[in-house]
Amino acid sequence: MNKNLLTNLIAAALFGLGWEWQNELVMMVGLFALSGALTNWLAVHMLFEKVPGLVGSGVIPARFEAFKAAIKALMMEQFFTQENIDRFVSGGATKGSLTLAPVLEKIDFSPAFDKLIDVIMQSSFGGMLGMLGGEAALKPLKEPFITGMKESIIEISQKESFSQLLQEEIDQPAVMADIRTKVAEIIDSRLNELTPQLVKEMVQQMIKEHLGWLVVWGGVFGGVIGFLSALIVL
Repeated sequence: MNKNLLTNLIAAALFGLGWEWQNELVMMVGLFALSGALTNWLAVHMLFEKVPGLVGSGVIPARFEAFKAAIKALMMEQFFTQENIDRFVSGGATKGSLTLAPVLEKIDFSPAFDKLIDVIMQSSFGGMLGMLGGEAALKPLKEPFITGMKESIIEISQKESFSQLLQEEIDQPAVMADIRTKVAEIIDSRLNELTPQLVKEMVQQMIKEHLGWLVVWGGVFGGVIGFLSALIVL
C-alpha cells in the first residue's frame, strides 16, 4: 500500500478511535497526525499539479522553461566550459590518441582519380593517350591509385608534424568558440523536445519516493505534537 495513504489512514483511524472512545489524548494524536500528513501530502501534490484557487501550485510544470534553462546552464557552466573544452582537445583526452585513419579508410577517393584523368586528358599528353585508348587505357589504374593514395594520406596523418599542425588549428580561439557554440546548439535542440508534462514526470519520478516520506514524517511529528498538546491541555 502507498505509504502516503497508509499514513493518512492510520491517523484517521486514531482520530476515529479517540472520538469513539471519547479519549481526548488519542483523538488529539490522530487529529494532529492527520493534519500534518494531509498538509504535507497537499504540498507534495501542489508541486506537480495545478490546484484551482491555490496560488503557486503546479510550480514544476509551470516553470519548465526555467528548468530547461537551469539544465543548460549546468551543462555549459560546469561541463562544457571553455577551459574544459580546451583541456579535452589539447590535453590528455586526445593527446596521442587522435587518429584519422578510421575516417580516411571510409573516404571515397574515386573523385580524385577522375580529376587526375581530366587533368591528364587536357594536358599535352591527352592526344598521345587518345591514340592508346584514351581514358579507357587509364581505368585499370583506378584501384591501385586509390589504394596508394589512401595509404599515403594515412601515413601523412600519422606523422608528428601533421598532428602538431592539426592541434595548432584546433587550439585557435575561434575554433574553440565554435565548438562551444555547437555544443550549446545540441543541448538546446534536445531541451526543446521537453514539454511541461515530460518535465513534471521526469522530476516526479526522481524525487517521488523521497517526497513520500514527507507525508509519513508529517503524520509522525503531527502525532507527537498532538500528544504533547493533549498532555498540556489535560
